[in-house]
Amino acid sequence: MWWYRIERLVVLNAPHPGVFGSYLRRSPTQLVRSAYIGFFQLPWLPENVLGARNFQVLAAAMTRTNRPGTITDGDLAIYRQAWAQPGALTAMLNWYRALPWSVKQGLGRVQMPALVLWGTRDVALERGLAQDSVRLCEDGRLQWFEGASHFVQHEEPAAVGAALVGFLKR
Repeated sequence: MWWYRIERLVVLNAPHPGVFGSYLRRSPTQLVRSAYIGFFQLPWLPENVLGARNFQVLAAAMTRTNRPGTITDGDLAIYRQAWAQPGALTAMLNWYRALPWSVKQGLGRVQMPALVLWGTRDVALERGLAQDSVRLCEDGRLQWFEGASHFVQHEEPAAVGAALVGFLKR
């Protein structure tokens, strides 16, 4: 597969943009979970809210949704430093702001081998999104991490690392 820019794809708790809209339309619970995306579409206000009080909202999201003790004060200090970089919050939000456009682009099937790693306790994204996403892969595999959250790489670093190495060496 020398002609692909990306030879293999690994995704951690993120749905294929092509399934997100249709899934929202048939899952009221996912629609509620995703309400924050509508807020993120606004100009400047989300940056101000997320940046307020030393990024308190973002820090709370990181600590409340993971297993207790997963994100340390030292980890949060590193995140805060990254979030404080000029343009960082806007860059983060632009991923969400691009979602409506990516769906309109009619993104198709994933051609390269793909591995989707997903925490079963993700508070933002339902499991069905992972399953629907893998169905859009020619050669896709889904690996669940029982009891892990949206930030599975923080809660299961050794297992995620092993899955990455095993898949990428394949």
